Amino acid sequence: MKKITILLIDDEPLALKRLARLLEDYTDTIEIIGSAENGLEAVGMIQKLQPEVIFLDIQMPGLNGFEVLQQLPDPKPKVI
Repeated sequence: MKKITILLIDDEPLALKRLARLLEDYTDTIEIIGSAENGLEAVGMIQKLQPEVIFLDIQMPGLNGFEVLQQLPDPKPKVI
């Protein structure tokens, strides 16, 4: 079974760690392929890694979550 690829995006390191910890129980169906700490980094990582799902913070330096989504071509990943 193919795992769902996930990218975590948040400017708070503790929030990234907590998200990763909360998702640990689901490693049989998901794979966390990386994390980004600001909007600009997020756009680059999404384009490079092409995750199927992103956990996206709204308020971040550089670009906020909505601006990140505007920068992405279609098809966009699912957003949580």
